[in-house]
Amino acid sequence: MLTAKEMSTRRARRTRSSIRRKGKGRPRLSVFRSSQHIYAQIIDDGRGVTLAAASSIDKALKGAVAKGCDKAAAAAVGKLIAERAKKAGVGDVVFDRGGYIYHGRVKALAEAAREGGLAF
Repeated sequence: MLTAKEMSTRRARRTRSSIRRKGKGRPRLSVFRSSQHIYAQIIDDGRGVTLAAASSIDKALKGAVAKGCDKAAAAAVGKLIAERAKKAGVGDVVFDRGGYIYHGRVKALAEAAREGGLAF
């Protein structure tokens, strides 16, 4: 029987491999959420580099969010990652939810990134 960590890793790999097949070379917007914070980064898998990153512990969001683990913080991170992606010249990405269900903080981040101008 697999442990919870192994099952989580398996879900994330399954999601990521599906995204790489369907992405057709577009960078991916990867999300990681912990119990305290939420993180997002745009990764170009072809070159193996991170193009833009944002998180709830970012200095730009320090005073704007009360807690790093709620939907408001996730929405702020989504807007910030969209803004930084535009500066890096990225407008079209694929969304990598990383094995998490599309609900709550992950959904709030995705919707805020769409509002900020990212297309996925």
